[in-house]
Amino acid sequence: MAQIELKSLSKSFKTGKVLDRLNLTVEQGEIVCIFGPSGAGKTVLLRLIAGIEEPDEGAIYLEGRDVTDAAPETRGVGIAFQNFALFPHMTAFDNIGSALTARGASASTIKAKVEKVAAMLKISHVLSHAPRALSNGQKQRTALARALAADPKIVLLDDPLRNVDAKLRYEMRLELPPLLRASGATVLYVTQDYKEAMAIGDRIAVLIGGRFEQVATPAAIYRAPASVGVARLFGDPTINLIPVKPRATDAGAACEISGATVPLGGAHPESAGRAVLLGLRPESLIVAGEPGADRFPVDVVAVTPLNEKSVLLMRTHDGREIFASEAEVENEPRQPGPAFARFDPARALMFDEASGARIGGRA
Repeated sequence: MAQIELKSLSKSFKTGKVLDRLNLTVEQGEIVCIFGPSGAGKTVLLRLIAGIEEPDEGAIYLEGRDVTDAAPETRGVGIAFQNFALFPHMTAFDNIGSALTARGASASTIKAKVEKVAAMLKISHVLSHAPRALSNGQKQRTALARALAADPKIVLLDDPLRNVDAKLRYEMRLELPPLLRASGATVLYVTQDYKEAMAIGDRIAVLIGGRFEQVATPAAIYRAPASVGVARLFGDPTINLIPVKPRATDAGAACEISGATVPLGGAHPESAGRAVLLGLRPESLIVAGEPGADRFPVDVVAVTPLNEKSVLLMRTHDGREIFASEAEVENEPRQPGPAFARFDPARALMFDEASGARIGGRA
């Protein structure tokens, strides 16, 4: 049985429609990341599920029960907000145990559960501290511990790592998935960091313009984004999108890039004769110093070393800027100047130029 099911869920405010007929099913024990740009409606969606806001249309089912009109306290969900929302007059211990206290749990039960979740999140040493004495990382873990302490079957996490430092954020990306799975909870995790979504989620639900543009595994979304909008949100540097109109040849499709004819072979036959956007991830571009039958000319404008890789800003002969990413070579640093680029057609993506939808290629 699905733990969370959203059916045609809509919500509007005075500024307009925020969520538009959303449908989503989350299975027991699954971690689904709700990912999208700022203002996409991610937090509003969690507030609807928690019962803090009421939907205009649609239904919310938790553990098979219709809770659309149910009071928040009857929904049995744990929540952690991005701003921590800790009670300032309570110690970390009392904050974590507050939901259990509200339910009338015994002192021994509260102590056992708080100590268990605190040990799991490595904050046992600060349980006697007030929130003002905690670091942001400790506050974040305290808020998360509070959400987990009552053993909720459903946990809603609203960008819980947004206010912590970069080091802790990286560590928690590694630590959170096993911790959440150990709790046995079904999790909706809101974030606007694509790396976080890919590291934490079993699946990612990409929210754009009030709708789920794509719901799939992290690998599927990166390798086969459903649209230009999804493709642009994943990757750093962002995907290159080059307008082309492939034509059919005896050897398969081919397209013009930077004044050169680039063969696509047997890849993307459905793109022939159509106005499309050729999507090339920076890491799929290979830059060389010599011309070739499958290469197009570029000018390397700038080289930015980034530890294990270098990012190349290049310009095609028709003035289009594109990025390439290549492994850092210690003794042979890339220099600006004329060069040639190629790519594996099988790794390329094709999008309809008018609608932005991906066409053919990898599924």
